[in-house]
Amino acid sequence: MKITELGIVFVLIFFPFFYMLTLHTNDAQKANLLATRYQKALQTAVMDAGAVMHQNEKPHAEAAYDSAKFVRADKELALSTFTQTMALNMGIQDDMRAIQHMFDYIPVIVVLDYDGYYIFAKENEMTGDMQQSFRQVWSPKRPYTYTDSDGNSINFTLDRYVYAYDAGTGKWIEGFQQELADSSTIGLLQDSTVFEQVRRSRIVTLVQDELAEVINRHNEFARKNGVSYVFTMPLISQEDWYNSINDIGFIAFMQGIAAGDQKMNNFAIGGGRLVKKTAVVGGLDPATGIKYHYPATCNPGFRAQEVFTTARQAAAQGYFEYNCSAQFSLLSEKTEPVLK
Repeated sequence: MKITELGIVFVLIFFPFFYMLTLHTNDAQKANLLATRYQKALQTAVMDAGAVMHQNEKPHAEAAYDSAKFVRADKELALSTFTQTMALNMGIQDDMRAIQHMFDYIPVIVVLDYDGYYIFAKENEMTGDMQQSFRQVWSPKRPYTYTDSDGNSINFTLDRYVYAYDAGTGKWIEGFQQELADSSTIGLLQDSTVFEQVRRSRIVTLVQDELAEVINRHNEFARKNGVSYVFTMPLISQEDWYNSINDIGFIAFMQGIAAGDQKMNNFAIGGGRLVKKTAVVGGLDPATGIKYHYPATCNPGFRAQEVFTTARQAAAQGYFEYNCSAQFSLLSEKTEPVLK
């Protein structure tokens, strides 16, 4: 057989394999792009949800005491923002049916509040219609509870503030762990290092256990609706967990959605810490009649007239910047003791 004939035979035999390999490679690339698109959509939606969680119209829900983490999470606004961003990034913002179907692949959403957490997931509803027997609802708030062997009960928060039942005295107490250490018989409150370890570990364990249970229930819904994918609890590192419980947050899981011949399994975590800025005061110097702006932490003795959020806003209203550091420098010079 001639070399040309061998070449033709080789091409006829191996061409289908090369062709199928090329198709598979192209499909894999498209699946990768699709998975990346879904992942970015999920991350963006969770970040947007986390960013709006601290917004509310109720004064009593604002950060109002010593802890900067005491912020009431607005879970409804967070969920609405998450849904809008997801729908927009997936191109289904005008299709309500598609948006509802999207949540078939989001088995659970968690909102971490200051003193407890909420779960948004499908729950069984006794309607008699199997197709409509599941609906997505918010759970009641689950407190970060802990009970020791002595019968003491502690409700943790995202910082060191606790609500606790002291079995030794038979009374409920609340306050920061350092403040209660001397007045309480609860052993966990006596050691700051151990307290912090137990607090973090307990919060993570509570959320993990409930997530696993909820995802298992979602599999029941999936089976009854013809979804063959098995939803599972993703492996999240302890570092990611500890970072997620540092502030109020929003956690969403997306699983089972097709990306080529693969199934996407991912999660995203977004934080919602409220960073409070120092107000800028606009005041009038009675001695000169000149208007100055200065931080609220500075007290030059001027008559306050307006309050602004930024120095630029104050300057736009005709206020000159007042140098508080120069004032403090002059005060320190005046109070410096004279050595004789």
